[in-house]
Amino acid sequence: MSALVIGAEAPDQPDVLALIRALDAFHSDLYPAESNHFLDLEAMTAPAVSFIVARLDGQAVGCGALLRDARGFAEIKRMYVLPEARGHGLGRKLLEALIAIADGEGIRTLRLETGIRNREALGLYRALGFIERGPFGDYAEDPNSKFMERRLG
Repeated sequence: MSALVIGAEAPDQPDVLALIRALDAFHSDLYPAESNHFLDLEAMTAPAVSFIVARLDGQAVGCGALLRDARGFAEIKRMYVLPEARGHGLGRKLLEALIAIADGEGIRTLRLETGIRNREALGLYRALGFIERGPFGDYAEDPNSKFMERRLG
């Protein structure tokens, strides 16, 4: 039986940085640079961000971040599970952990931007109550993007 642990971690650890590089490469292969809205390492270590990692038997296999926005909502960022670790509900568990953090802090609106080709992610977000909406925050309309929102509380 594999041991799964999901918790807050620093994103600047070597194995987590490798995971983030894999995420960046995945999206860079799917979308043009102007459609990728990466949260950089400096931003991921800011006080407004909670960064979590999923470890399977000690190996970093997934991650996600919650970015609190001063405009009164929080954004789901950096959601990713390594291809070899998919199919076991890790993405759902990561997203549920981020939702729990937001809910525990009294955040009432969660938003996200994802790519139109991320079919599995779109299915997960819809399954957990996210609905499509227009661009938010500093995003502009983008034919490669889907914008979604979920109310909490």
